[in-house]
Amino acid sequence: MTESLVFLPGFLADGRVFADQINDLSRDHAVMVAPLKGVSLAEMADYVLAVAPPKFALAGHDLGASVATEMLRRAPGRVTRLALISASAQAEPPNAAAAREPRMIKAKTGRFGEALLEELPSTALFDSPHRHAIRDYWLDMAMEAGAETYLTQSRILQRRPDLQNVLRRARLPALVIGGVADTICPARRQDFIAQLMPRAQLVLIEKAGHLPMLEAPKTVSRAFRTWLEAEAPLVLR
Repeated sequence: MTESLVFLPGFLADGRVFADQINDLSRDHAVMVAPLKGVSLAEMADYVLAVAPPKFALAGHDLGASVATEMLRRAPGRVTRLALISASAQAEPPNAAAAREPRMIKAKTGRFGEALLEELPSTALFDSPHRHAIRDYWLDMAMEAGAETYLTQSRILQRRPDLQNVLRRARLPALVIGGVADTICPARRQDFIAQLMPRAQLVLIEKAGHLPMLEAPKTVSRAFRTWLEAEAPLVLR
């Protein structure tokens, strides 16, 4: 029986960011998208663990990648495989946390759209003819999520714990995906994350930035298939 696969969208996103992967992989796997609910990384992880199957492969993007890593820390016996996309394993640096404050003030004072444009500048995506359409796609999801969700998730990112030790202990088949053009979670950070895990494969996509699932959907789907077909985890005694 094939493994179930749980997708965790990133900051202010929903299952639409994984639309191509869901369409491709659901032919062979039971696929679900879990929303990020809660006011802390721990609450978000607990919520997904409560609704997820007993055992599952887990894939998260951006904030969803941090939630996925926290889930692995809390329930290592339930996660069979781990995929992290545009991820961060370290705590947010003080300067990055401080830089969020002006954007959060804008969201509180009726300038939510302006804050969102600063959160995902077009320069964080690969310079393709579809760059602005892809950003608009994310903006639609973010606007639907709303300013309160934006503020909650921004605070969670500001307080994100260092999760490097969780990944160092991970002995499961892992996949790390990054876009070479990503200025938010740069390729060098994805390389660092992949090096933490003994069974990780790193996929850096030249023609993608912070949203590789949308910018290079076929490449991401192929990477997922290879990851899902990897040898099952070793049983460590």
